[in-house]
Amino acid sequence: MSVDAFEPRPGSRHLPDRLKSPLQRFLASWEIILLTVAVTVFILNSLASPYFLDPWNLSDATFNFTEKAMIAFAMALLIVSGEIDLSVASIIALASVAMGFAVQMGAGTTELVLIGLCVGLACGAFNGFLVTRFGLPSIVVTIGTMSLFRGIAYIVLGDKAYTGYPADFAFFGQGYVWWVISFELVLFAVLAVIFAIILQRTNFGRAVYAVGNNPTGALFSGIRVPRVKFVLFLLTGLMSGVAAICLTSRLGATRPSIAFGWELEVVTMVVLGGVNILGGSGTIPGVVIAAVVMGMVTFGFGLLNVPGIVMSIFIGLLLIGVIALPRIARRLYAHRDM
Repeated sequence: MSVDAFEPRPGSRHLPDRLKSPLQRFLASWEIILLTVAVTVFILNSLASPYFLDPWNLSDATFNFTEKAMIAFAMALLIVSGEIDLSVASIIALASVAMGFAVQMGAGTTELVLIGLCVGLACGAFNGFLVTRFGLPSIVVTIGTMSLFRGIAYIVLGDKAYTGYPADFAFFGQGYVWWVISFELVLFAVLAVIFAIILQRTNFGRAVYAVGNNPTGALFSGIRVPRVKFVLFLLTGLMSGVAAICLTSRLGATRPSIAFGWELEVVTMVVLGGVNILGGSGTIPGVVIAAVVMGMVTFGFGLLNVPGIVMSIFIGLLLIGVIALPRIARRLYAHRDM
């Protein structure tokens, strides 16, 4: 089914077709704007700190975004469909606690990976079931499960920590494939390609766009809307499980506060990447560039010893800005055409 049959939702980053000047053509591509921002941030970081251009420091910088970006890829598809999942960070906490508990029982690396993935899938299935079966708003459901999953993690672990993970389990979060190229970075790149193909080159991806633009029209066109959304919640839960494996492996320990606040950063990556928060439009390459931008900004702040609260303020302002920018641009063009 053609996506063109549907009108884009308000707020999508599609500027008017009458692009006359080179500046207008430049601004019409959100990905090009993000690439420009990425290059600018890279230059500013290299000027601000003499340590930024060190290959190993640049490698360390990738850990600031790879795990969050893995979730952002699935979240992008979910938001394109018109839904959202705010429980992803809590799913990481619950999956990590489950893996930590299994370690105490003598589980090996293979069992830990399976547990992390299964917990993520189970949480995603629970969210998807509540949304698609009962027609509940996803934002309300996932705010509830955000507290539920994190609360279970605190009940099981309290103020303690699980440690003693197998030595070979550390490879997922600390291992390097070649020189400064980490396993996480390779996994990030592979997942980016997979999700880009799913969204841009498959019938399922076209169905996701159709559902996000007009769910009623998609339903009457033969698309099984509840099934599509349920699969997307499964994918988001699965990627949260993958992120839990990598993060737990990198830290070498589990606490119930792990990944606290990540849901905001994941959503910011997706929206900054050009995905319409109301659904119906967006691309994976935009999310990839947005993840790199946020990772470099965070790493640059770290090199300059900027307090964490300032980073949180920046992310909050960034999220507000990227949501408001398309509306401001649309009003300016509308005013100019009057």
